[in-house]
Amino acid sequence: MNIHEYQAKSLLKRYGVAVPKGFPAMRVDEAIKVAEKLGGPIWVVKAQIHAGGRGKGGGVKVVKSVQEVGVEAKRMLDMTLVTHQTGPEGQVVRRLYVEEGVDIAKELYLSVVLDRALSCVTFMASTEGGMDIEEVAEKHPEKIIRVSIDPATGMQPFHARKLVFGLGLKNDAVKSAVGFMMAMYKAFIELDASLVEINPLVLTKQNQIIALDAKMNFDDNALFRQADVAGMRDEEEEDEKEREAKNHELSYVALDGNIGCMVNGAGLAMATMDIIKLYGGQPANFLDVGGGADKERVTAAFKIILSDPQVKGVLVNIFGGIMKCDIIAEGIIAAAKEVKLSVPLVVRLEGTNVEKGKEILAKSGLPILSADNLADAAKKVVDATFKAAAAA
Repeated sequence: MNIHEYQAKSLLKRYGVAVPKGFPAMRVDEAIKVAEKLGGPIWVVKAQIHAGGRGKGGGVKVVKSVQEVGVEAKRMLDMTLVTHQTGPEGQVVRRLYVEEGVDIAKELYLSVVLDRALSCVTFMASTEGGMDIEEVAEKHPEKIIRVSIDPATGMQPFHARKLVFGLGLKNDAVKSAVGFMMAMYKAFIELDASLVEINPLVLTKQNQIIALDAKMNFDDNALFRQADVAGMRDEEEEDEKEREAKNHELSYVALDGNIGCMVNGAGLAMATMDIIKLYGGQPANFLDVGGGADKERVTAAFKIILSDPQVKGVLVNIFGGIMKCDIIAEGIIAAAKEVKLSVPLVVRLEGTNVEKGKEILAKSGLPILSADNLADAAKKVVDATFKAAAAA
């Protein structure tokens, strides 16, 4: 789950991470009142969307009067902000964040991520603040400092000092940065975060370290114990299909292709998308219905897939264990009838109650193509989708 910058800063501040003073605003008059409350002489007006690159798209402006705050707030609210992360369709700005200006001496980069390869929480830091870390990694990999932390010991001051000295910080900035990083690690662990990114991390002219921006992602599986974080969910920022999937406890990610996929198990879903690509097709989504899905959840999954107008064919690939093939078959038929299926549907079933599942599909009267194995299923759905797309 993602949250807005102002929400991330409010959480980090609780743990002692230094952030500029600021407040959210949903209307122009609220933005003006925030500016008056903060006092001058410089304010920053920021569009709040779940995407990076806001500054390049005109979503971050430094102003020098309360009047200018109002002008920028009026311009940004309800605008469609296009960045390299939103895609050409952009995202509508519904919230703003107005904060005090900061005397910047130097911009740096700092993040905490879960390194699955090492089974450790890892800090990444760089002197190239304000840039996309992917660009830095590609052009200047030597400028990225990595420090991995053993979960048995947790973060120790020497971990922070290694990062601090790697960033070239000196004097009073060392103490400020060490405290900042220790607090950041504590927030990451206790809030069940999967990412905390500060870009830029700023060294002020007063030799203090402060988070000028903040991005946080969270492990969805841990939200049941993070009520405050779960309450920060902004459904308007989510893809409509992904939001609907989340409401039905489905794992769904929209992609750019035209072949819808419904699979049980994340690994099998990845393999299914790979083999579709191998046979020349393009998957339209990742969708894992899970191991214990019932008929209603399968129906919901099918409807979500078919709600995408780009989908010209559907592949259902189920290996029945806990998830029985006959339950999947009943869900497929119920959904196909409800949405009036008009695209080719290929189904591959294996496992528990597979023969019963195939019998249910065969007697449904629906134009369903049955597949013997995954390769056969991929070939059939790619061929059928190409024909349907060409005829459209």
